[in-house]
Amino acid sequence: MKRATHSSSTYSILLLVGILLLQVSCTSLQQKAQNQFSAGEYQMAINSFSRLLEKEPENSEANFYIAESYRLSNRVEKAAEYYEKVTEKNATFESQYHKGKSLKGRGEYEAARAAFEAAKTLTMDDERIALAEKEINNIEAISSIEPIWPNHELENYELLNTSGIDYAPVLSENYLYFTSSRGAGDMYPATGQGYTRLFRARAEGVNVDVQNVQTLPEFQNEGGLNQGAIAISPDGNTIIYARGNAGSKNDLPDVSLFASYFRGGGFTEPIFMPVNEEPEYWNSTPAFSPDGEVLYFASNRPGGYGGTDLYKSTKLANGDFGNVVNMGPEVNTAGNEMFPRPMSNGEFYFSSDGHPGYGKLDLFVYKEEDGQAMVRNLGPNFNSLADDFGIFFTDYPKEGFITSNREGGKGDDDIYYFKDMTPPPKVVNVLLNVETKERLETGEEKILPQTRVVLYDENNQTIDGNFSSQNGRLRFPLEPEKNYSMIASKNGYFTKSIPYSTVGKTPSQEELIEQVTNVTLDTTIVLEQLVLERAIVLENIYYDLDKAEIRPDAAEELDKLVQILKDNPGIRIELSSHTDARASDAYNDDLSQRRAESAVEYIVSQGIDSDRLEARGYGERQLIIENAQTEEEHQTNRRTEFKVIEITD
Repeated sequence: MKRATHSSSTYSILLLVGILLLQVSCTSLQQKAQNQFSAGEYQMAINSFSRLLEKEPENSEANFYIAESYRLSNRVEKAAEYYEKVTEKNATFESQYHKGKSLKGRGEYEAARAAFEAAKTLTMDDERIALAEKEINNIEAISSIEPIWPNHELENYELLNTSGIDYAPVLSENYLYFTSSRGAGDMYPATGQGYTRLFRARAEGVNVDVQNVQTLPEFQNEGGLNQGAIAISPDGNTIIYARGNAGSKNDLPDVSLFASYFRGGGFTEPIFMPVNEEPEYWNSTPAFSPDGEVLYFASNRPGGYGGTDLYKSTKLANGDFGNVVNMGPEVNTAGNEMFPRPMSNGEFYFSSDGHPGYGKLDLFVYKEEDGQAMVRNLGPNFNSLADDFGIFFTDYPKEGFITSNREGGKGDDDIYYFKDMTPPPKVVNVLLNVETKERLETGEEKILPQTRVVLYDENNQTIDGNFSSQNGRLRFPLEPEKNYSMIASKNGYFTKSIPYSTVGKTPSQEELIEQVTNVTLDTTIVLEQLVLERAIVLENIYYDLDKAEIRPDAAEELDKLVQILKDNPGIRIELSSHTDARASDAYNDDLSQRRAESAVEYIVSQGIDSDRLEARGYGERQLIIENAQTEEEHQTNRRTEFKVIEITD
C-alpha cells in the first residue's frame, strides 16, 4: 500500500499559514505584555515577555521591558543579562547606566564600573555624566567602609518571618508592629507576592511572641491594596502608615500616607494626609521624631534631588502635619533615600542607594563627628548586596531590628534582629596594701598602728577609709588607670596627704589572658610626730650668695611645707633661717631674717594664711656645729627649719 503524501504546493501553503499564525501569536503576546507593563503589573509582564523570548531570544524590545520590569519592581540585580542584550544592539546612556546598577547589585563591581564608564560616553549631558561619575566614585569608596559597631551581629528572625514579605518592624508599648504578606488572598501583580497588611505581636525588646501574631486591631486592613510601613507616635495616640498600589480605579494607584487617631474608646478610620500633596506621587516610610512633633517620610515629589528623597513635616496647632521641607543634599542624593529613623541624641538613620554602599539599599547614619556633620555607612555587618533598610533600636545602640532581602533569608524581605556581641572586658582587680609607719628622731621608721587613712578619687570625693591594724596595715580596692589621693592622720602626728596613681601599673586589655586578673600594689605612709617647739629641718633650701630671693629649687622644697600646712590646718609654725659663722653677727642676723621673711612670703603666696606663720632669723646664734671647719660643716649650720608653736585644733 502506498503512503499518502502532500503535494509540494500544499506543503508551502501550510508552512506560510504556520508562520502567519506564529506572527499573530507573537504580536498578540507582545501587546499583552506591553499592556501589563504599562499597568505596573511587572511580574506578569516579565512572565509574558519571557514567553516571547523563548520564541525570539534576540527580541530587543522584550529584553528591554523585562529589564525595566525588574528594575521598577526593585529587583534590578536580576536585570543585567537583559540590559546586556539591549546594549549589544542599541546602547543608550539609560541602558548602560541601569546595567551598571544591576551589576553593582550583584557585587560585580568592576563590570559595573565599566558599564558606568561606557554610559558616560553615550551622552553630552553634564548631569548624566555626573550621575555616572558618582556611581564610579561610590564603587571606589566601598573598600574604605568600616563598621561603626564591629561587634554587632545580625540574625534572621526565622520564627517571625514567612516565605513571603515581612518588613519594617517598630516597637510601641510592648507590641511589635510590622508589615507582612502572610495570609494574603490576592496577589499583587507587580511583584507576584501577596498584598501586604499590618500585623502586631507582643514583644519585650527583640524578644517577640511569635506564636500570637495578629492583624492590626486598631483598624481594619484594606483588601486589594498594600498596607506599607507604619509609624506610631511616642504617646501611642497616632498611627501613620503607607497605603496604595490599588488594583481598583476607585482607589489611589500610588502610595500615600494615611493617619488614624485615638479618639475616645478607639482609633479613627484612616484618613488621607495633607503632606501627600498630590495622590500621584509616592509617599511612604514614615517615622516620628522622639518628641512626636516632626514627621519624617520619603517621597518622589518634584523638586527633590532624584529618586525618592527624605522630607520632614512639623506638627501644626490643629494636630495635622504641614510645612514639608526637603532634608537637603547632605542626606538626599540622585538615588533613593527612605526609611528615616531620627534619634534623641541627634543622630539620623536612613537607607539609601545613592551614598557609597555595597549594592542596593544600605543603612546609613547622618551625625556629627569631630565637629562636622557627615553620612556614614553602618558597615558590612549590617549591609549586604541586597536591600537593607528600616532600622529600629529597641535598646540604642545595643539591639534592635532591620529588614533585608539578602541571600539566605526565609522569604522575600525578612526581619532581622541585631545585638551587640562585644565580649565583656577582662577584669583587673587592683588591691593596694598600705602600711602606716612613724619616723623616729633617730631617723628610723617604726610601725604606727590605728592610723586613720581615707581614700579620695581624683575629684576629691571620699570613696573609702579605715584604720590600720596593729601591724600597721590596711587594704583598698582600686581601679586600673585612675588617680587617687590618701590622707593619713593620728593624734599626736602631722596629718599627711599623698597622691597615688594606678596609671601604667596594670596590664593592658591586650596583655590580659585570664578573664579576671588580680594585681597587688604596695605603698607606705610615714608620719612625723607633732611636738611643740621641736625644730624640723627643711632639706635643700639654698639661696644665692648674699641674697634672700627664693630659688626654684628652694620653692619645690617649700611646697612640701605648704602641703603640711594644708593637711594640718590647726597648727601655727615658726619658720626660721640660720647662717654659718663666717660673717659679722649683725650681717648674719639681717640676712637670715630677710631669708625667713622671703620664705614666709612664698608660703603665703601659695594660699596659706599669714596669721599661721612667723618668720625668725637667728643668724649664727643657734649653730649645730660650733667651730665648723669644713664646707660641709658650714652647710649644716646654714639651714631652714620650722617648728610648731601652737596647736589650735
